[in-house]
Amino acid sequence: MASSSGNSSGSPQMQNSGSEEDLQNLMDQRKRKRMQSNRESARRSRLRKQKHLDDLMAQVAQLTKENNQILNSINVTTHHHVNVETENSILRAQMMELTQRLQSLNEILDYINSSTATATATTGSCLFEAEEFQNQLFADSFLNNPWNLMGLNQHPIMASAEMFDY
Repeated sequence: MASSSGNSSGSPQMQNSGSEEDLQNLMDQRKRKRMQSNRESARRSRLRKQKHLDDLMAQVAQLTKENNQILNSINVTTHHHVNVETENSILRAQMMELTQRLQSLNEILDYINSSTATATATTGSCLFEAEEFQNQLFADSFLNNPWNLMGLNQHPIMASAEMFDY
């Protein structure tokens, strides 16, 4: 007796096996597609992360460059400030010296004017003679004194930055 135990293509067991295999193949195919899609997504994610990292590194380089430029600008400005402060101190010292010289010259003129006024009043000379006498007296008293002549050829007092403590 010949029995057909499932070797025929029309048996329901074979159709189940075939459809299970088809289902398994379909699931495997979907699984492969998902894996491929996940790999592609992971690759794109890595590329995005790498691009973001590259952008951040470029930004760090740019900010470092700008920071260095700002520091250089601050250093130049500080150097100019120190130079101006030094020059200002020198000018103050020169102003004090010139103020003292002016005060001394005014005292000399006051002395000469007071002695000329006394001489004019006692001698009864005319104004022209008084002016001539004043000029001669000034020349005699100022130019003949070696201490006064020392100041005529003097150069202004120069101060250096080392003289001042900051």
